[in-house]
Amino acid sequence: MRSEKTPFEGGPLDGRVLDVLLGLNGLPPKKYEVPVPAEEPGAAPTVYVYRREPAAVTRRLGLPKGWKYAYDPEGKPGVELKWPWSRPSQGPQGSDAPQKPHPPRTD
Repeated sequence: MRSEKTPFEGGPLDGRVLDVLLGLNGLPPKKYEVPVPAEEPGAAPTVYVYRREPAAVTRRLGLPKGWKYAYDPEGKPGVELKWPWSRPSQGPQGSDAPQKPHPPRTD
């Protein structure tokens, strides 16, 4: 697997440069999670979230020239895939209210 030296900005990894594995498309992942074990036994570990940003852009076309990770203090760990056919986890008012049934088909 190929890796790339990627700088980190903000948070506990500020100023560090780490080797990050690249995906099949040659890019580092959009989100990088750093789990830190809890000091107390039985407590959940703390997870710091970093988001990928362009490190620089080219002058003429504005294409990204390298990547960096910026600390996201409000980032939520975990995978949040949004497929078009998936239903939202909560209703519009924030409750799990049942949806109205579709009218019967008349063919």
